[in-house]
Amino acid sequence: MKYEWRKREKNLYIPKQKPELVSIPEQKFFLIKGKGNPNEFKFAEKIGVLYSLAYAVRMMPKQGYTPAGYFEYTVYPLEGIWDLTEEGKKLDTLNKDELLYTIMIRQPDFVTKEIVDRAFEHVEKKKPLPFLNDVRFGNFKMVYQSKCFMLVHMMMNLKVLK
Repeated sequence: MKYEWRKREKNLYIPKQKPELVSIPEQKFFLIKGKGNPNEFKFAEKIGVLYSLAYAVRMMPKQGYTPAGYFEYTVYPLEGIWDLTEEGKKLDTLNKDELLYTIMIRQPDFVTKEIVDRAFEHVEKKKPLPFLNDVRFGNFKMVYQSKCFMLVHMMMNLKVLK
């Protein structure tokens, strides 16, 4: 049976209507860091390279290699951590060119360095992607004692608070 994070990890991925404090365990991710406006093409290319690697891992059995501990699963969603440059923090309004980000896609626990290397090789052969060498893989543990607030994303006008 396919592992579906939407059903089994609701506490981490399906936010409630009200903010809540959740504990985030250490997890494995493909991640890439950057600076700038997320509406620019380069941001979309970075997302594309993350999904290419995530699907390369997910589809390995169809390519003739089944990693130890592999199970069928739904690819995890794109996640991100956002901040502003020091200059951006001084501004009264949001300047998206001053955004700092780490975007990432979680990987199942069975993913090892060998699997990651195979995924990179597969993606390199299939299609050259400009930001492939900027992607890192590793365990990621949230700061602040692994606790964070989960909020529903809603469209609204935001003003940067000082």
